[in-house]
Amino acid sequence: MSQIKIFVDCHVFDGGLQGTTTYLKGLYTELIKDKTKLFYLASCNNDSLKLIFGEHENINYLQYKFHNKFFRLLFNIPQLIRKNKIDFAHFQYVVPPIKKCKYIVTIHDVLFLEFPDYFPLKYRVINNFLFKSSAKYSDIVLTVSEYSKKQIQKHFNISNVSITPNAVDPIFFETFNKKEIKELVKNKFNVENYFLYVSRLEPRKNHDMLLKVFVENKLYKNHFLVFIGNQAIPNKAYITYYENLEDSIKNKIITLSKVNFEDMLQLVRGATLSVYPSIAEGFGIPPLESLAANVPTICSNTTAMSDFDFMGDCLFDPLDANDLYKKIEIGLNDENSNEKRIIVSERFNWKVAAAEFQKTISHII
Repeated sequence: MSQIKIFVDCHVFDGGLQGTTTYLKGLYTELIKDKTKLFYLASCNNDSLKLIFGEHENINYLQYKFHNKFFRLLFNIPQLIRKNKIDFAHFQYVVPPIKKCKYIVTIHDVLFLEFPDYFPLKYRVINNFLFKSSAKYSDIVLTVSEYSKKQIQKHFNISNVSITPNAVDPIFFETFNKKEIKELVKNKFNVENYFLYVSRLEPRKNHDMLLKVFVENKLYKNHFLVFIGNQAIPNKAYITYYENLEDSIKNKIITLSKVNFEDMLQLVRGATLSVYPSIAEGFGIPPLESLAANVPTICSNTTAMSDFDFMGDCLFDPLDANDLYKKIEIGLNDENSNEKRIIVSERFNWKVAAAEFQKTISHII
């Protein structure tokens, strides 16, 4: 039997860091160890992609001609699939309308249907159509958590959804010198003794709540607040609150966008406390990454993050400012971070996700 050929749409790597890049990097770093399969990874920037996945005899890098997503889906991808005689093509959320092989789609969440107030009407209407039609058009539907699986089944009226859970990149578990990292971060980003929140910027991510707690409890006197993430949907509450702050306080609030992985890793390692106050998530990988790096971490207790029961007193209600402040105090004095780190390594690793992916593929074959 000839080798199975799997095409992977990697256009997300042409942008900034986000959940889908973490997912694809972790999953396929593990999957490419299977030499019985050939992988075709496609993006606009192959040099960047090669730095992530490396050169392997069972990886072929394909170049997109178009940055425009509609041209890519309508023309580029079907041509590449046909030319390379692909067996399976893997996409995130949306698949091409022209089908030249079996489709795999990962829908990480449908939060816009569960929490419509946090998403513009246009976004909800368009993505409901695209995600639902992609799910029904695909041979395999994947998601990343039990919570997301139930929501996809409910809203799209499909039953055959498999879970390939997110996991933590092994590099976060590597040992490092905290003192040296802090000095490196201070020299490069001019911040020290900081709280860190890694997430793109949009209302459901709850940046405004964290900002208010940080300011109103005068935590800025001894700490910086660092946000890492690209702008997605403007958060009017955050913008209004921030613009009315004194310059001396604004100077203690740092927002970094388009941060590369190496810089993000150093910022995670150097943090005094990692805070994840998101209201709704299909999974929530950043708090697990910071725990893996042995950084004190507090996290919301809602949606898919309610599965992080091992975090105990470091879970909080993201709609309760007092609870968030109390958990900041608890997090800063947490003595159980190493125990949590061990649990993360056991529960959330890419071998588990890759094994589920392989099992799902084998059923189709």
